[in-house]
Amino acid sequence: MIRAQLDKQPHDVAAMFDDVAERYDITNDVLSLGQTRAWRRAVVDAVGARTGQRILDLAAGTGTSSVPFRDAGATVVPCDFSLGMLQVGKRRQAALPFVAGDALRLPFADGTFDAVTISFGLRNVQQTELALSELARVTRPGGRLVVCEFSHPSWRPWRVLYSQYLMRLLPVVARRVSSSPDSYVYLAESIQAWPDQSGLAGVLRQAGWDDVAYRNLAGGIVALHRAVRP
Repeated sequence: MIRAQLDKQPHDVAAMFDDVAERYDITNDVLSLGQTRAWRRAVVDAVGARTGQRILDLAAGTGTSSVPFRDAGATVVPCDFSLGMLQVGKRRQAALPFVAGDALRLPFADGTFDAVTISFGLRNVQQTELALSELARVTRPGGRLVVCEFSHPSWRPWRVLYSQYLMRLLPVVARRVSSSPDSYVYLAESIQAWPDQSGLAGVLRQAGWDDVAYRNLAGGIVALHRAVRP
């Protein structure tokens, strides 16, 4: 089994997600203590999908995050670069139009989507600013971006406790529930190396997004960033 490193080589990251695809959703529910569903609802509310809109759900994995947009009446395109994830997703959600795509070279025309979103995937992209610029390219002017990503708790005691969970307890739990527990060591390390909330907000602005704002979920374990395509 492949474990990606923090240099985030695309082939290694894709192979890692191929390895965990079958049990990915249930493993995430266990490791997050059931919080993934609440975070997913927050993304859906922030996107505000409506009938007739076109939405890109990047790093969609098995499509679990895409279903609420479809149910809201929008046309959603789940996109991911892990073929293993897409295969599992197509088996479970056959009606969704899954697309294989690289975040740095999206296979869509300029201004295709009314809204774009990426949940827990931006951290795994090798060039964050370039990926955000690509998302801006495929979004119509005035369209929305929502990024849901692990971040850094703002309260120091909570941050210390969370760091201990990431580096000590998470790998132990992963060995019990995941088909590729070493992948979750990468998960923990990549979270610690990721920019904090204001740092990511700055990267969004540099990539060409306006009206950048964020709010913390679960005390800052996760941050929900929002922005508008000028």
